[in-house]
Amino acid sequence: MQDSEYHQRVDDLLLVIEEALDVCPVDIDYESAASILTLTFVNGTKIIINKQPPLHQIWVATKFNGHHFNFEDGKWIDERTGAEFWQFIDQAASKQAGQDVVLSAGA
Repeated sequence: MQDSEYHQRVDDLLLVIEEALDVCPVDIDYESAASILTLTFVNGTKIIINKQPPLHQIWVATKFNGHHFNFEDGKWIDERTGAEFWQFIDQAASKQAGQDVVLSAGA
């Protein structure tokens, strides 16, 4: 994947997450700056999603663990667990929010 394609794919993904958060019934604040998207939950915990351009990866830090996603066959896949990004982010956000969160609906 070329650098420009990588940046466009990640920028698009981050925008979809922001749009999903805008309509999400669960109270999750977010801040986007310098290719880093920070989700802040009512309980003070955070999920941080950011680009890793040299590796063409997306890194996600949750309260519980860190994850690195590679683009494979049209999807972002966790290199350690094999989880697809949208499935992962819904589960991680739900766990930190203490209630069901669906961000994948906009994907």
